[in-house]
Amino acid sequence: MGRAFEYRKARKMKRWGNMARVFTKLGKEITIAAKDGGPDPDTNPRLRVLIQTAKKENMPKDNVERAIKKATEKDFTDYKEINYEGYGPHGIAIFVETATDNNTRTVANIRSYFNKHGGSLGTSGSLEFLFDHKCIFHITRPENVDLESLELELIDFGVNELEEDEEENEIILYGDFADNSTIQKYLEENGYEIKSAEFVRMPKDTKAVTDEQREQVDKLIERIEEDEDVQNVFTNME
Repeated sequence: MGRAFEYRKARKMKRWGNMARVFTKLGKEITIAAKDGGPDPDTNPRLRVLIQTAKKENMPKDNVERAIKKATEKDFTDYKEINYEGYGPHGIAIFVETATDNNTRTVANIRSYFNKHGGSLGTSGSLEFLFDHKCIFHITRPENVDLESLELELIDFGVNELEEDEEENEIILYGDFADNSTIQKYLEENGYEIKSAEFVRMPKDTKAVTDEQREQVDKLIERIEEDEDVQNVFTNME
């Protein structure tokens, strides 16, 4: 179905690592959402959809409740969402999203990973133009739905690509990041069941590498992903 479909296939094979990594990432996102919009999912759309995502990922309910409660604790040190951009080996662009309570620690760590693996950390915003910031919604596939009709229905609300996942009995919707609230609101108001949602950065163009070069870049990516402050890593590697 195009670039979004090919991108998602690649991402699906290598998601967030193990279950503990998934829960840590989601826990931070839930805490941030609860801090920003309040702990009640009925009045906090972002928190509401994150709770659905947690269910899809089989995150224990206790973990979700702890993450929400953490945002309301008096001694809670707020997470800051900070992005880092740089080039890895062989000129591969790498975009790193973090959620940290200590930016000094995080930037020192990220810089050291780039340096030790043949890359260099750039200035904020230096590589953002290489990626499209997208939202992705996974909805339960309605019975007897016609995908073309559904796409026409949703296009006015920001959905610009759609695909079906028969294995999961769901439909995946792609839109620009700026339209995520509009898309979520329309889906909820019109009875579509949102199973999960995520934000991604899709490369506008990709760069081919050899197997040996890919192995070198992967080592850097894996090291970055191991850092507890890192939420997502995106590259333009083909």
